[in-house]
Amino acid sequence: MKLIKKILILEDNLTVLSKIFGKLAILEQNTSYYFTIVSLTDYTQVEKYINNTNEKFDIILLDRDCALQGSFHVLDLRKFDPDKVISISSVSRFNKLAQKRGVTKIVEKDFLNLDEFVQKVIKEIVIMIGVLPDL
Repeated sequence: MKLIKKILILEDNLTVLSKIFGKLAILEQNTSYYFTIVSLTDYTQVEKYINNTNEKFDIILLDRDCALQGSFHVLDLRKFDPDKVISISSVSRFNKLAQKRGVTKIVEKDFLNLDEFVQKVIKEIVIMIGVLPDL
């Protein structure tokens, strides 16, 4: 039986999302984990749904800007454990803002090398769930 890990991804770039989903699929195939994913692409969804839910997440990938000119940083970190958050903005200043809110894990997005960026994100997830898959 696979262990379930709930992941919230707050990211508006579909190319980035597709690469993350691809690597998560490989990770899932090579571990005893099954990932349930909630992925939101605009900050209003965070305000309406995530900040008003009792749902718990094991891992949260937190970008900053979204296409609606808002910020995923509206996420209520008093409700969600900052130790479960990986800040994934491409802007250092935004990752530092997340850090000031208690986030300790940062993987700066690099649009020129998305594969390496996603691999770093997956490595952080591996550390967080405590597995050593053969990727």
